[in-house]
Amino acid sequence: MSDSRPVLGIICCTRQVGVEPAQSVINRYVRAAMRHADCAALLVPALPDLMSAREVIGRLDGVLLTGSPSNVQPRLYGEDEDGDPPHDPGRDAMMQALVAGALGLGKPLFGICRGLQEINVALGGRLTRQAGAAMAHHAPDDVAFAAMFDHRHDVALAPGGILARAHGALALNVNSVHYQGIAELGAGLAVEARAPDGMVEAVSGSANGAPVLAVQWHPEWDADANAASAQFFQLLGRALRGQPLVPESD
Repeated sequence: MSDSRPVLGIICCTRQVGVEPAQSVINRYVRAAMRHADCAALLVPALPDLMSAREVIGRLDGVLLTGSPSNVQPRLYGEDEDGDPPHDPGRDAMMQALVAGALGLGKPLFGICRGLQEINVALGGRLTRQAGAAMAHHAPDDVAFAAMFDHRHDVALAPGGILARAHGALALNVNSVHYQGIAELGAGLAVEARAPDGMVEAVSGSANGAPVLAVQWHPEWDADANAASAQFFQLLGRALRGQPLVPESD
């Protein structure tokens, strides 16, 4: 293990631990990123009243916005504020500042599930709270936790896109654990993958020479056993080192 690996900032959620709120990130996100992107990691608290993203973004080589049980507040994309709790206002505020900071300084920005939705909203896009109207994007509510990630479907990869070139394929089979999704694409984002019902499943972009890449599925769930899932974090590792996500020769 090198002592000069790039440093990834991973946003925290506000979660209840016993009777107290806590800053937390589920281990599977951190372990998958550190192992398969071969990086160090620092957790960024969702406490915007006590710190600003500007204080830390210059010390990070990139940012990962993870999935979460909470949903982006609808008011951030122009809808009523009461829909679909739980919400995490601290994370929303820190996320917006991290996105702006990463894009402004040309730092790689990656997202998973809620992270994809956050990037889209931060760039002016809108979400739908009706994912699954045409096909199921989430397992039935009464299944066991692990069984949620057994719910899978195919996604079509955009020809010539980052994911299609990285995987050498035009389709992937992915897990699907979400009730919300992209309704209107944020500025500067391109569609990387779609579900059979047309739901956007991955996006990409760039800002100041740094890549943006986010997926709606959960590659962290099976990254150790699934080469396609590990590939997402390998792309992150390349981005953190300033390397092209997909070499031109590929």
